[in-house]
Amino acid sequence: MRVLFLGTGTSFGVPVIGCSCRVCASSDPRDKRYRASVLIESGRVHGGAAAVVVDAGPEFRLQALRAGISSIDALLLTHAHADHVNGLDDVRPLTKDRILPVYGNAETLAETRERFAYIFRETQAGGGKPRVDLRLATGPLSAGGMDFVPIPVSHGVLPILGWRTGRFAYITDCSDLPAASLPLLAGVEVLVINGLRRKPHETHFSLDQGMDAAKRIGAKRTWLTHMNHESTHEELEDYCAQRGADVGARPAWDSLEIEI
Repeated sequence: MRVLFLGTGTSFGVPVIGCSCRVCASSDPRDKRYRASVLIESGRVHGGAAAVVVDAGPEFRLQALRAGISSIDALLLTHAHADHVNGLDDVRPLTKDRILPVYGNAETLAETRERFAYIFRETQAGGGKPRVDLRLATGPLSAGGMDFVPIPVSHGVLPILGWRTGRFAYITDCSDLPAASLPLLAGVEVLVINGLRRKPHETHFSLDQGMDAAKRIGAKRTWLTHMNHESTHEELEDYCAQRGADVGARPAWDSLEIEI
């Protein structure tokens, strides 16, 4: 299984509009962070690679072009905040030949249906909207020939989902990992988890909290995502080496590929 990081940034992205800080002005390409998303590919289905995307934020079109995405089998949503769903309309070219299943919890699907109401009401003929099927994720499901388990976590007071497939799990925008969700993560070896910044935040794990969650899960390799513009990639590498060596913690970067 291959995991490609389409984006590793926060809701502002990096660089931030109007900001000239040293991170936003950095020439290191690893300091350019689109909104958080991953592409998961595994095996071959119907003669082509099975591909599933987690979240479609505002840069999804640019991410898909950069990654050479020509088809996806499903879209998994963590939640319906703008930086995770505002690229939904850009799946249109990928839904010309078939309807795209989109999975999420009840809150996420309700907000997505409201925000993108034009998709779900009958309109004039034309190619002006994506063909998607919103599906409630209440337990294990199959997408693109891969088995996924939705993992309930908290984003402040908002219930959202992480996603697991095999020995890999992806969790972002988490501020609390409920004890009841830990059994669903048993045996995960490679973990992607959010680490917004060094100091605490009301609705997101800090870097230390993300790495502490990785320890609770028992991950052997940990990639931090959803990072803001307070630290350069090199600084994050040093910080993770000092504080998260026992879980193999490192900051991810856009276009990073990992094999599971």
